[in-house]
Amino acid sequence: MTWTDCTAHALHEALLKKEVSSKELVTAFYTRIDAVDDKTKAYLKLLKESALTQADAADQRIARGDAGPLTGIPIALKDNLCVEGVQTSCASKILEGFISPYDATVVSHLKSAGAVFLGKTNLDEFAMGSSNENSAFAATLNPWDLACVPGGSSGGSAAAVAASEAVFSLGSDTGGSIRQPASFCGVVGLKPTYGRVSRYGLVAFASSLDQIGPLTHDVRDAATVLNVISGHDAMDSTSADLAMPDMTASLSSKLTGLRIGIPKEYFIEGIDAEVSTAIEKAIAHYRALGAKIKEISLPHTDYAVATYYILATAEASSNLARYDGVRYGHRTTQPKDLLEMYMQSRSEGFGPEVKRRIMIGTHVLSSGYYDAYYKKGQQVRTLIKQDFDTAFEDVDYILTPTAPTAAFRSGEKTDDPLQMYLSDIFTISVNLAGLPALSMPCGFTKNGLPIGCQLIARPFDEAGLLKCAYSFEQAHDFHERRAQIA
Repeated sequence: MTWTDCTAHALHEALLKKEVSSKELVTAFYTRIDAVDDKTKAYLKLLKESALTQADAADQRIARGDAGPLTGIPIALKDNLCVEGVQTSCASKILEGFISPYDATVVSHLKSAGAVFLGKTNLDEFAMGSSNENSAFAATLNPWDLACVPGGSSGGSAAAVAASEAVFSLGSDTGGSIRQPASFCGVVGLKPTYGRVSRYGLVAFASSLDQIGPLTHDVRDAATVLNVISGHDAMDSTSADLAMPDMTASLSSKLTGLRIGIPKEYFIEGIDAEVSTAIEKAIAHYRALGAKIKEISLPHTDYAVATYYILATAEASSNLARYDGVRYGHRTTQPKDLLEMYMQSRSEGFGPEVKRRIMIGTHVLSSGYYDAYYKKGQQVRTLIKQDFDTAFEDVDYILTPTAPTAAFRSGEKTDDPLQMYLSDIFTISVNLAGLPALSMPCGFTKNGLPIGCQLIARPFDEAGLLKCAYSFEQAHDFHERRAQIA
């Protein structure tokens, strides 16, 4: 195994033992990126000069004995996270040339920890998509099979980790945008509880749903990263002011007496047989570890996708109204008046999926339709959250497939938005309820594509969620396998 295949905790040990320097790691990762990124297209922008400067500073910290678990570790950031002095494009032409004047809070935390930023990763434009085919610049491809999508919207972040182009990455999750690409790319993806991680400096898609989280090779790395990026932030009014436990301290494989719920609504007609088989094996493994398995019901699951695409698009319509060609970003040339300048700038700057969601969101918020759609959607959202509240009275964690299929082929669903939206059918409810959830690899198809298993926990029980995932991971080698790019 080469340095680029290692986990953050393995590299941390190697750095402390002086077996490798941060600068050598950065050089190794850029060599890897040069070799494979023209195939995966995981990155939108590389930060070579600043990365080498950060690596030098990290090596000096290590020499002083001042290194934390992420000091000197080369990482990637989804390109909807602001980094001071660096372009933030959200994979959209509308933000062409926009240089962020400040750091996102998570970026500040990672800088303080001594992490090294390799670059900004590709995504579906403004994080709107499930396949990473909606980027204005390039479609990211799945490192396990370049004919397939990596998932979305954090497809670039997932592909970068799966292709060993970064030790870990940060993504954002509005309806499954960390967990679904984690499933498709065979990595661990964690969506924290809403409010656990500050959203300050994350370009907003749907503000009541968005959450930042890590994509990593294994559960221990996910716990380590969450330790660094979490915490109360006065710059985010929805940030939770709660004590933050050490997420790595509770990692163990003992599960005796734990109650795991299996929602009957998630094992539906249309779920791929290989996915279903892998999930059944995961359930059997937890039962063998001593966990109590119980069938539960989440009765409003059928309404989750419709509810999500009403509420998320409504918030997107509002959040994206600021992109008008006036203060920053793309502006059309030679408009005849102000109205045409607005219309043409937005028409030229936004891609088809973003336009579709803005129009849907504007419609559901419009006079005469607000009560029928948006208000009703908020009411159903409450029912979905109540379903989880009721379920968690009887169980500690909920286990489901992350996605109904393994990665699908590029272009397979681009002409059918509804089929694309259904790719997130098992992840959307978690965002509506504000819960923490994690996807981890639990098997492979006969064609060698990863399959993901999702665990869902009570609000702010990330420590228990990570422990539950860790116990499964330690009994398997799925997290140790690496994509072999042809």
